[in-house]
Amino acid sequence: MEKVVSAIKATPLSRKTWFLIVILAFFGQVAWAVENNFFNLFIQDTFGASLNDVALMVSASAFVATATTLFVGAWSDRVGKRKVFIAVGSVLWALSIGCFCILQTVSEALTRDAVAAAALGITLTIIFDCIMTFFGSMANDSCFNAWMTDITDSTNRGRVEGVNSAMPLLSMLLVFGGAMFLMVVGEDGTVTYDYPLFFAIIGGLVLVVGILSFALMEDSKPQPNKSGHYLANVFYGFRPSVIKENKLLYLVLAGFCVFAIGMQVIMPYYVLYLRLPYILGENYVFVMAPCIIIAAIFTIFYGRGMDKRGFVKSIIIPLLLFIVGCVVLTVLTDMIGVFIGSMLMLSGYLGAAACFGAEIRNNTPLKNVGMLQGVRICMIVLIPMLIGPWIGSSVSASSGMIGFGVVGDGFTPSSLIFLGGAAVACLTFIVWLFIRKQPVSKDPEHKE
Repeated sequence: MEKVVSAIKATPLSRKTWFLIVILAFFGQVAWAVENNFFNLFIQDTFGASLNDVALMVSASAFVATATTLFVGAWSDRVGKRKVFIAVGSVLWALSIGCFCILQTVSEALTRDAVAAAALGITLTIIFDCIMTFFGSMANDSCFNAWMTDITDSTNRGRVEGVNSAMPLLSMLLVFGGAMFLMVVGEDGTVTYDYPLFFAIIGGLVLVVGILSFALMEDSKPQPNKSGHYLANVFYGFRPSVIKENKLLYLVLAGFCVFAIGMQVIMPYYVLYLRLPYILGENYVFVMAPCIIIAAIFTIFYGRGMDKRGFVKSIIIPLLLFIVGCVVLTVLTDMIGVFIGSMLMLSGYLGAAACFGAEIRNNTPLKNVGMLQGVRICMIVLIPMLIGPWIGSSVSASSGMIGFGVVGDGFTPSSLIFLGGAAVACLTFIVWLFIRKQPVSKDPEHKE
């Protein structure tokens, strides 16, 4: 399988379209970065939640995100609209984030007993996390991703995906950098955050994104697909006949799934590892931040050539960078070694995500874009999140480090998480061999 498009001029996108792609992608990922990193801290710091409570919240959120993308994606295809789901979803997403500003006050007001108030607070946090995830997945995972597929084609998707794939890590710089100004140090030296102000700021940013979507976005207006029953369309992407008809799409999804599992072996524990006193300690930000910036720049520029090179050639370099970076992080623990390993690993991660994302869009039938977003989330988010972190915790436990379990007290990740992630990522090449044998997608919806 090889794509030759060097003679085809890339379809241009307007400045307004690029602005919306950058703003929606970046601040959408800022909201997800807060949900993935700070809700866990919030529920522990504010209500004394256990690791089981955290695990329940994370799992419930992952399932809600997948279910929402399945149902809303099919709904947006059925009505032939994206903008209304993105704009309304973003506004409601912002309001649901704002609810976390008052959860502690509400739980204390509803019961005078401290233990009961904490238990209620934990329950409310998990419930509102699922509500927030519902609106976020409606706006971002389902319809924003479908909108980007609608408005692009095989001549410019690499560029767009290069920018889009850089946003998850760039958003972490804003979130962690901003959180430093909201730290609260207790008398005993413990560090927490001004959570009400923190969530109010993030909610306000997402609200602005929703307003901008209402004002600036032009709906991609996909052809309404009202064939069949709605519930049948929800699970459209899981039909054997659909898989057979779109073999290349599902092979690319399978490859991304394998790679994402390798990433999830590492990423839940990456910052914890860097913060270990015998690795970088609290100075980890000064290594991680420039590595993220370098990786983002690499991905943005690498994405500009993906459309000409084709997926089969483009994916090799990022995969090799990721694997080599992981090996370096496994064997070197000094600052220079960790910097080089992190730079290579993160560049490979973002570059591979961009390659897979662009090729998924290239092979997604435009008449069923929304209905196939749920399959995408299932393959690259849900399955990797259910498998990868447990591989990481298992290899750390086998290394003789302290304890076993998810992030929290009594768990210390070892450098073997990187070796485990590299080993899983190597399996991606097996799927790559099958992809290579497939005929090139003709991209019938290409916009001349």
